Amino acid sequence: MSLPRQPVAVVFDMDGLLFDTETLYQEAGVLAARDMALEMTPELFRSMVGLPWLATGAMLTKHFGPSFDVDAFAETWRGHFSVIVETRLALKPGVLELLDKLDEHKLPRAIATSSSHKTAQHHLAFHNLAGRFHHVVASGDYAAGKPAPDPYLMAAERLGVAPGLCLALEDSYNGVRSASAAGMMTIMVPDLLDPTDEIRSLCTLIARDLHAVRDLLP
Repeated sequence: MSLPRQPVAVVFDMDGLLFDTETLYQEAGVLAARDMALEMTPELFRSMVGLPWLATGAMLTKHFGPSFDVDAFAETWRGHFSVIVETRLALKPGVLELLDKLDEHKLPRAIATSSSHKTAQHHLAFHNLAGRFHHVVASGDYAAGKPAPDPYLMAAERLGVAPGLCLALEDSYNGVRSASAAGMMTIMVPDLLDPTDEIRSLCTLIARDLHAVRDLLP
């Protein structure tokens, strides 16, 4: 397993890639739905992985019907997540080792996330990682969220590196679509979602974890 060329910069997704948060979001979503006498199935949650909140809210409204109070649900979901995440926010395997390798090669890096800046800064501070990324591109920074290429194009612009020279690391289908559309070498590191034929066709490689990504660098 090898890359077609060595990257000049690396762009990371955040949830499910750097932090083991997708399962926590799912748990919080199940609790929020239960509070409203609804059910969030695993299939429904997985269909929303990697989407910005506006798209997520639209999908939930379509699923639960026009009487669904998406704002109340969002507030309840965030409330459950904020409680859960304070004690269970874990790094994904290989994060620190990969960052050490990037430091060794002096490769700049950025985060391109559908989450808010507030959430990103909280998670980074929780694990003392804020100083290890040169830029954070988050919700509100770009016109269109994933699967549009905007988040990754903005990350490349801020890094001052052509997209084709960047390596993007993603765990979600919509994230892979976004990074690939931006023209980046794209590696999927599966979390809750296994790669489909479509996703494999968009990826440069599929890696089991970030340790495997680290091993791709010289």
